[in-house]
Amino acid sequence: MEESSKDAVAADSVTEEAAVAAAPTGLSRRGLLGLALGGGVASLAVGVGAGLTGGVALGRARAHADAEHAYDFFGAHQAGITTPVQEHLHFASFDMMPRTDRDDLITLLQDWTYAASRMTQGLEVSATGAVGGDAEVPPDDTGEALGLPAAGLTITIGFGPGLFENEDGDRYGIAAGRPAALERLPAFLGDDLDPQASHGDLCIQACADDPQVAVHAIRNLSRIAFGRAKLRWSQLGFGKTSRTTSDQATPRNLFGFKDGTANILADDSAALDENVWVGSSDEPAWMTGGSYLVARKIAMLIETWDRVRLSEQDAIIGRDKGAGAPLSGGDEFTAPDFGTSAIDADAHVRLAHPDQNDGIRILRRGFNYVNGNNDLGRLDAGLFFLSYQRDPAQFITLQRRLSTDLMNEYIRHVGSGIWAIPAGATPGSYVGAELFA
Repeated sequence: MEESSKDAVAADSVTEEAAVAAAPTGLSRRGLLGLALGGGVASLAVGVGAGLTGGVALGRARAHADAEHAYDFFGAHQAGITTPVQEHLHFASFDMMPRTDRDDLITLLQDWTYAASRMTQGLEVSATGAVGGDAEVPPDDTGEALGLPAAGLTITIGFGPGLFENEDGDRYGIAAGRPAALERLPAFLGDDLDPQASHGDLCIQACADDPQVAVHAIRNLSRIAFGRAKLRWSQLGFGKTSRTTSDQATPRNLFGFKDGTANILADDSAALDENVWVGSSDEPAWMTGGSYLVARKIAMLIETWDRVRLSEQDAIIGRDKGAGAPLSGGDEFTAPDFGTSAIDADAHVRLAHPDQNDGIRILRRGFNYVNGNNDLGRLDAGLFFLSYQRDPAQFITLQRRLSTDLMNEYIRHVGSGIWAIPAGATPGSYVGAELFA
């Protein structure tokens, strides 16, 4: 099965006319009003860790070829799932505003689709953009991405449980379409969740090989949402902690270990169909071709971990820190041998492995994060875990299995959320249109 993004093409080969022709007709009046009125608020509210953007952007180093890649926003599946994992993330969660109605939600999704289909091609958010409009009104585009290529930008949009029904009832007339599996995740052992960094009616995952491009996407989509949806929380991420293609090297997390060795890859269509994409036999029908996204903000107790002996670190993970090989022997990609005592019964690799969980697999797409330091002067850092699965039960089963994980002494789960990810949009339509049919 193909990823929603088409083969990467150089951004400068995509003309603005071609991109506009493949997109919805333009921003709605509400979207344009958001650009005019929402800039100040959205720009200041773009979430946790956004103050680091300038420094990260100044220090970015990326391959020129990666910077020029452009992925199509339209396709059978949304881009940003099996697309080769980029180097930077800006993730944002939104809540719909009080007194909004079905038309507000639909026009917001249409406006986001239009803007996303342009920005993923390296274009400005609208035809007039940052400098082409009336000089006496706020510009449509904030302009910080002017002159930058598409940088492999992908924008992925999801629907949270509260969008379908909340304390105000079925505001948008979609409660009957809510997937039965789309519920807030249950409490897990070791959770210390911050409600202000969890959940949300809508989410946007923006990934790119340039942090400024990713931040620009969230900043402008937040402006467009003004009056209809407000930013609940957001998170910047850097340094991917998994791979989705065979030609990507396995990256390392902030504990220094290779992460995502056994991840599902984009060319494994059978595994994707079985574990990631919602099938035609699943319910509800409008989710066919979609997936479910789980986000978990996992704080790492960096200073404590750094004082652990190397041999103990290896035992906790169940792999050799240098080579990434399982402690049972071989190289990084050798299957672990759980029939020996070399890998502890509560080592992370043993508890998380499909062989120990009835074959359950998920597609991981996480990122490292560092938000400066906390009140104790320690690094506020960790893993922003993202996983895609056909059914949320896959994640729930694995997370419960990890309740005795030796690594739990060194981590805290501080944020959480789940969203239904609709299938990719078709040209001229918008993300999630099937739900409103």
